[in-house]
Amino acid sequence: MKVLIAGANGHTGRLIVELLGKSNHEAYAMIRDESQAENLKQLGAKEAIVADLEKDLTHAVKGMDAVIFAAGSGSKTGPDKTISVDQEGAKRLVDAAKKEGISHFIMLSSYGAGVPDALPNLEIYLKAKGEADRYLQESGLTYTIVRPGWLSFDPPTGKVEIADHFESVEGRNIPRGDVAKVIVSCLDLENAKNKTFELLAGDQSIEDALRTL
Repeated sequence: MKVLIAGANGHTGRLIVELLGKSNHEAYAMIRDESQAENLKQLGAKEAIVADLEKDLTHAVKGMDAVIFAAGSGSKTGPDKTISVDQEGAKRLVDAAKKEGISHFIMLSSYGAGVPDALPNLEIYLKAKGEADRYLQESGLTYTIVRPGWLSFDPPTGKVEIADHFESVEGRNIPRGDVAKVIVSCLDLENAKNKTFELLAGDQSIEDALRTL
């Protein structure tokens, strides 16, 4: 499959590109800055596509089979950018994917999406993520929504825990590499389609955990 990765130059996005580059799929890295292209090609992207989530995305999805949304406004931006990118940008990409007839849209969301008080000091972010998730769920697209807990830069373990909902994620980080692996694995799993789940570090292999969906 030709897979577009929005947010390809982000911390998790780069890991997704690298994994896709080693798979039987083709990674198309969506970036805002042309200068990032060569690095992403070295990581495994077949091609880099310059596009902006705050503008028209028709050209970015052209010819793609699947889309992975791994973008984020970042912790250094204000509420306006969070709404513009994490919420409205995601919705804009959903609309473009729908028009193109994309077969699968995978959303990297967050634990507590749509529940503003689920995580401290992240009310606007969680509202935005919840709205984007809801929009995708109601779009008619085949989707998978992955909601990890706190992301870490620890080495991936290949071990996770999946649930519809965890009561708390306190003290339970999950390595970004494991999140990336789950997302890429969902491209090939029929039982991951039209599912929304939360994700933490755990004791099950990623393969076994995904079978429980």
